[in-house]
Amino acid sequence: MGKLLVRSYTVSADGFGAGPGQSLETPLGAGGEELHDWMVGTRTFIEMYGGEGGTTGIDDQLTREGFENLGAWIMGRNMFGPVRGPWPNGDWKGWWGENPPYHVPVFVLTHFPREPLAMEGGTTFSFVTEGIDAALRLAREAAGEKDIRIGGGAATIRQYLQARLLDAMHIAIAPRLLGSGEPLFAGLDLRALGYQVTGYRPSDLAMHVIIERRD
Repeated sequence: MGKLLVRSYTVSADGFGAGPGQSLETPLGAGGEELHDWMVGTRTFIEMYGGEGGTTGIDDQLTREGFENLGAWIMGRNMFGPVRGPWPNGDWKGWWGENPPYHVPVFVLTHFPREPLAMEGGTTFSFVTEGIDAALRLAREAAGEKDIRIGGGAATIRQYLQARLLDAMHIAIAPRLLGSGEPLFAGLDLRALGYQVTGYRPSDLAMHVIIERRD
């Protein structure tokens, strides 16, 4: 059985994974886009969207490793899109266009049912209303022996941490202050939950920290 992982999740120096005022125009909130400067210029990220060039080094290496050996993803509804409440129709299909960068099944946590959404490139979004355990069970069935990556947002990651279901996390700490927004670790005592820092590596644009669960 594969592992349940968080990879390349960026927080500000004051611990926020997104800024305040998330909307269709600013999906990561005020200042949130700047958190990802370390990633968006890498060769791996640029190639994912059909471009050429980009930086190499530790930022590129960790971005690339974050997509290796994945059989499924889990994400919260806020990461999938800005629509709130019951789904009005099937028009919203995510932020990523007709060919999202996942290329495996993606399970979206939501309180409101919706039919699965098949996209180009092998991505199918399935909408799970029964909570984090049900989403993980479905993701494990889809992934087989491969790993499962949680894409976010912060509230979804916190739920899996609180339940001690996450095996490991790669957190990129960006040298930015957001002041408010979506806190990643609010209300959690990671030491008491059995997590520890097992590695860290700096780059010019981020401090990369590895956190793993002790079994």
